[in-house]
Amino acid sequence: MTFEEMKAHLQEQILNQQLVAATISQPRMKSNEIKRIKLKPLMLRDAYHIQIEYQYERILKHENILLMEFPGKLESFYADFRQVHIDFVEEKVQIQLSKKNKVLWKSDKTATPKQINLSHNRKKNYLLDDATPYPFLIRLGVQTEDGKVKKQKYDKFKQINRFIEFIDDALAYLPKDRQVRILDFGSGKSYLTFALYHYLKIEKGLDIRVTGLDLKKEVIEECSRIAEDLGYDQLEFLVGDINDYNDESAVDMVVTLHACDVATDMALARAVKWGARVILSVPCCQHELNRQLHTPALDVMLQHGLVRERFAALATDSIRAEILSLVGYEAQLLEFIDMENTPKNILIRAYHTGKKPSKEQREKYDAFMTLLNAKPFLANELKAYL
Repeated sequence: MTFEEMKAHLQEQILNQQLVAATISQPRMKSNEIKRIKLKPLMLRDAYHIQIEYQYERILKHENILLMEFPGKLESFYADFRQVHIDFVEEKVQIQLSKKNKVLWKSDKTATPKQINLSHNRKKNYLLDDATPYPFLIRLGVQTEDGKVKKQKYDKFKQINRFIEFIDDALAYLPKDRQVRILDFGSGKSYLTFALYHYLKIEKGLDIRVTGLDLKKEVIEECSRIAEDLGYDQLEFLVGDINDYNDESAVDMVVTLHACDVATDMALARAVKWGARVILSVPCCQHELNRQLHTPALDVMLQHGLVRERFAALATDSIRAEILSLVGYEAQLLEFIDMENTPKNILIRAYHTGKKPSKEQREKYDAFMTLLNAKPFLANELKAYL
């Protein structure tokens, strides 16, 4: 098949509303900021659109294009990417393009036509089903005995599932040939700690050992009783502080949720020093930078206390992600739960890749620190790695 024949075939199928989903990947240029593009059809205001999801290094962006305007957009994708995986109603297509647009084409007809879902608000498919009883959710009071999610606990159920999605995404970075060591700093009532254990140990069958650490003795005692009742023999809860925990030399995953101010940085620094492959952190109460900020060029913004507080929080988490990137992690800032539930909804997700930072990346980081007059606690903790 020639390049022009390929384009004509794909365009015809898409214009005939046969698209189910597609992924466009393998950028032709390393400098391309967009790493992957996903396509799906949807109906908006009674008009057929193609939704385009642009996946950058650390963020996602979406654009909805009317069907008749989409072919021009698709043309630009061929110029920038070399691989296409696309599902039509009755056909699955894989395409690889050479530098000179020679087409390697593979097509399989589907035995059963696929269904197209044009709904913009699809029913959420949770990794933990909202109609299945889970012993840990029943024990924690999220579900009734017959597996129904309690009305007043549905936001917590959604939060748990969102967290499980992050855990599921991280599976590829966890070791398969030995026990996986996981620490949860500031585990609190441990809804998410129990969810993590259930998903990795029971759903996925991984050999894991999990420790939840918190300062509240009563909470730790209650969580320990629940773990024992559930038979979670590789899940333990200990009373302790992040600063004083020195029982490990290597850890595979570190989780820290709502650790206040520099306690988050302490946990991130420990994770890096232990060589953690996966870090999941939801920060809280970012005061350190707020106290340091001296940036006359931004005084129009920062003279307002509310704006200063929010700016400092966003800048703090951006700096944390950038420091992790500089020490060998692929770091992203992602939405944890809906903003309507809590403004503290940013999750730092970091996977260890060992990738060395570029000179330009380091220069941008230094310039940002100079602009804000910032001396981050995390940077000081990791100065030997930077």
